[in-house]
Amino acid sequence: MWCIPPKQNAEFVAKMEDVLSVYAREYNPKRPVVCMDEKPFQLLGEMYQSIEMSQTNHVKKYDCEYERKGACSIFMFTEPLGQWREAHALPHRTSEDWAKQMKWLIDEKYPDAEKIVLVMDNLNTHKVSSFYKVFSPKEAFRLSQRLEIHYTPKHGSWLDIAEIELSAMTIQALENRRIPDLDSLNNILNAWSLKRNTKQKGVDWHFTADDARLKLKHLYPIVKI
Repeated sequence: MWCIPPKQNAEFVAKMEDVLSVYAREYNPKRPVVCMDEKPFQLLGEMYQSIEMSQTNHVKKYDCEYERKGACSIFMFTEPLGQWREAHALPHRTSEDWAKQMKWLIDEKYPDAEKIVLVMDNLNTHKVSSFYKVFSPKEAFRLSQRLEIHYTPKHGSWLDIAEIELSAMTIQALENRRIPDLDSLNNILNAWSLKRNTKQKGVDWHFTADDARLKLKHLYPIVKI
């Protein structure tokens, strides 16, 4: 859902134009642009066993009652120009979780990249300081130096392409499903990511800073020269 400030906001437009300039860059495998986002997810179990229907073209029947199995957090990573995305479900969302997910991204997904250009929102856990809460100072510094971070503005989560992927994932894989545990959820996420990556679905971002200066003109402070 788009959420845009109703009036002039210099901080918003500054961060917006910064992110848009990142999306305007040409593809560079040595400096991949990666977006990350996360969302909470409610695990649900069945109170009663579903009923298989004997006739063709009839789906299973489920009882309206369900059992809450706790909440978890889904971390989404996507490289728009690389036509790749991957999602992981974890029991919670903490600084430690973010730091370990970033270490995976840096050391396992992009071990040969000079820098990972990372676009994400400015959550309190999305900080390089999180590395220092989990790893030795030497390791934390090493990981932080592999990242070039660009934060989306407050009320500007629509600028994070990972949010688009989360929306697609929810509609295509999670909507109207009761998933009781993390293992089942991660199996679903892995299958969805593989299918979408196999189809080579990328994101062709067209909205530029020049577009923003016209269409979102009301957000820009009026400068008297």
